[in-house]
Amino acid sequence: PKKYLIPVISANSVNPDTIFANNEMSLRDIEIYGFDYDYTLAFYSSHLHTLIFNIARDILITNHRYPEGLRKYEYIPNFAVRGLHYDVQKALLMKIDAFHYIQLGTVYRGLHPVSDEEVIAMYEGSHVPLEIMSDFYGKSSHGHTMKQFMDIFSLPEMTLLSCVNDFFMRHNIDYEPVHLYKDVKEAIRDVHVKGIMYRAVEADIGKYICYGEQSHAVLKKLSEQGKKMFLITNSPFDFVDRGMNYIVGKDWRDLFDVVIVQADKPSFFNDRRKPFRRVTDRGALLWDRIHRLEKGQIYKQGNLYEFLRLTGWRGSKVLYFGDHIYSDLADLTLKHGWRTGAIIPELRKEIKIMNTEQYVHMMTWLQALTGLIEQMQVHRDPASQAVVGEWIKERETKDIFNAQFGSLFRTYHNPTYFSRRLSRFADIYMASISCLLDYDFQHTFFPRRTPLQHESPFWPEHSPAGLDVSSQLHRTKEREEDRVQK
Repeated sequence: PKKYLIPVISANSVNPDTIFANNEMSLRDIEIYGFDYDYTLAFYSSHLHTLIFNIARDILITNHRYPEGLRKYEYIPNFAVRGLHYDVQKALLMKIDAFHYIQLGTVYRGLHPVSDEEVIAMYEGSHVPLEIMSDFYGKSSHGHTMKQFMDIFSLPEMTLLSCVNDFFMRHNIDYEPVHLYKDVKEAIRDVHVKGIMYRAVEADIGKYICYGEQSHAVLKKLSEQGKKMFLITNSPFDFVDRGMNYIVGKDWRDLFDVVIVQADKPSFFNDRRKPFRRVTDRGALLWDRIHRLEKGQIYKQGNLYEFLRLTGWRGSKVLYFGDHIYSDLADLTLKHGWRTGAIIPELRKEIKIMNTEQYVHMMTWLQALTGLIEQMQVHRDPASQAVVGEWIKERETKDIFNAQFGSLFRTYHNPTYFSRRLSRFADIYMASISCLLDYDFQHTFFPRRTPLQHESPFWPEHSPAGLDVSSQLHRTKEREEDRVQK
C-alpha cells in the first residue's frame, strides 16, 4: 500500500503558521486581547536556556555545596521536551500519556534510558495511579511524587536534574533524590527571583530575545482595529520594559490599556486578597488605593477578581494568550469563561517534521501495519504469531521528533498528558502570536471534526487502500482547523 498512498498526503501538508482550534471560536466576538509576556510577546533564543542552566549549576556548587565536578556538565539543547513528568523519589524523568501510562523507552535516570523491564518492576506495570500524579497545576505536594514540567523555562531545569543525577550515579555517591530535586528547583528559582537572569538579558538583549517585529505587527494590527489590550506577566517591570522597548519601541505602553507586572500567576487568578499597587517609572511602589486601572500606568500584583471589577471585562469577549497551559489558561477558561490561546513554539518544528516525506512514509506504514496486525492476530499458528510479533515491534519505532522523548503531543499512538491538558484548557493554539497576522478579525475557527471511535465506519474514506489518509496526520484529540488561503 505504501506507494500510492503518498501523493494523497503530500498534497495535505500542514502550514506551520496555522492557528488550530480545539473549540469553535469567532474573532468577531473578541473585543479585548490579553497577553502574557515571556514566550508569548517575547521569544528567547536557545542562549537563554544555556544561561539559566549555567547559573543554576553554579548556584548548586557555591550555595548548596554540590561537587565541583558538576562544572564539566554543559546544557544539552535537545535533551528534554516540555510536558514530561519527574518522579521525585525515584529520580526518573519520563513521558506519560493521556491515560496515565508511562511511554516505555522514554524513562531516563540521569542521562541514560532505563530498561522496560526495570520500569515495569518499579511501577508494577506502566500505569501511574492518579493519587501520585501532580495536582491540577502540575505541582507536587501532599505526597504527590510526580512533578510535571509545563513551561518552556523548565527545559534547563529538567536537563540540570538529569545531569546532577548522572554525576552522582557515575561517582557512586549515595544521595537522597528528594533533596536533589528541591535544591535544583531552588537554584532555578534563584536565577529568576534574584534577578540574575533578568540582568543578563537586559545587558545583551539582542543575544537573548529573537524576532520581535512580528509581535509588534500583531499589537499594531489589533490597535488599528480598535481592540483593547492588556498585559499580565510574572516578570518585573524593568525587564518587561527593556524587552518591549526592543520589540515594539519606546511607545509600547501606548498600545496597552492595562499593564500588570509581577502578577504572581497562577495565584493571581485564584487569590482574592492581594490588591493592586501602582509602580512609578522609576520602579518605586505607591501606597494609594487603586480605584481604576488607567492606561499608561504600571500595576503590580493584584488579582483577577479585582481586575474584573475595575475593568468590567467579562467572559467570552476576552481572549488571553499564554504559553503555560496551567498557570496561564486553566482558571481563565474553567472559572471565568474567558477564551484562551496557547502559544506552543515547539509546534513549528514538529509540523516541519510532519511535512517531511520521511514522516509521511513512516505514518503511512504505521497505519498499514496496524491494520495488518488487527487482521492477522486471529491466526494462532506459530508462524503467523511470529510475524505479528515482529510487526508489533516495528510499530514502536523510535520517534523522529526528539531522540529521547519523542513528540510533545503524542506517546507512540496516544495523545500525551500534555496534549490532553492543551485540548481542555485552550480554545485555540498556535506556534506564535504572529500567526494572527494571517487571519482577519471576522474569522471563525472551527475544530476539525474527527471521528469518535464508533463513528469511523461511517466516515468518508479518502484513500484507495481503505485508510483514512487525510486525517492520518491529525488523528488525535487535538483537532485541527484548515488554513483559509486569502
